[in-house]
This record gives sequence, structure tokens and C-alpha cells, in this order.
Amino acid sequence: MDRNGLLAALAAFPYDKEEYWLITGAAMVFYGMKEETADVDLGCGAALASRLEKDGFLYRRTEDGMRHFRYGENVELFEGWMADAVVTVEDVNVVTVEGLLEMKRRLGREKDLRDIERIERWLANAPPRSLLFPDQAVE
Repeated sequence: MDRNGLLAALAAFPYDKEEYWLITGAAMVFYGMKEETADVDLGCGAALASRLEKDGFLYRRTEDGMRHFRYGENVELFEGWMADAVVTVEDVNVVTVEGLLEMKRRLGREKDLRDIERIERWLANAPPRSLLFPDQAVE
């Protein structure tokens, strides 16, 4: 799924956009670090996870006891999956690049190690944050 597909999937997701955020591969596509991802991974809080459960969506418990949902063919939600902070860029909530790196380090799979290298290359060549995210306050 490319960036346009990602944005279309988010537009079709019927829950409040303030209650979830892009993580992992979806965040990488959104930031322009890679062209596509297999699915849309979202982090969410306990309130949205409880709403999904109440709405009848099946879930499994992760190793840390949080809920992991599948929504349709290509959206997955992970309760409480977060590192660093969430920023809003172009009206989309997304984990920060620093948080994305931390998540990938925690996962530590072979594909995550490749993604870490990709993120670090992207950071080394990225323009200043103020140009990347003009709608964000830069400290």
C-alpha cells in the first residue's frame, strides 16, 4: 500500500482520528522513508480498544497484555503501542521519527533492522524539521 492507499484507508476508518496514530511501516510510508507497506499499523489508546471490542471486533492479547485487533483486510490496531510521542502532520497523527526508531529497535526482527538502517539514512539526508513538518512547532 502506497501513501495514497494509506490515506484512503485512514479516511475509510470509521473511528475518531484523534484516538489512533500511525506506527511502524505505515509511519515510514507516511514520512516518505519507503514507497509502500503491506498493511496499516495503528497504535490506539484503551478507550478505542474498548470500543472496538464492544463493537464485536476480535482481538488477541500481546505479550504485555494489550489488545491487538484486525480491522478489515489491511488495518491492525495495537493498544498502547507507542514510543516517544505522537505528532500531527497534514492532519494525520503519527509517531515521531524518534519513536519509530525506538519501536523498530524494540521489535528487533530482521526486517526491523533493515528499516532502522533506512530510517537512519533518511534522517542523515532529510531537510531540516521545519521544512519537513511546517505545521509543527520546532524547538
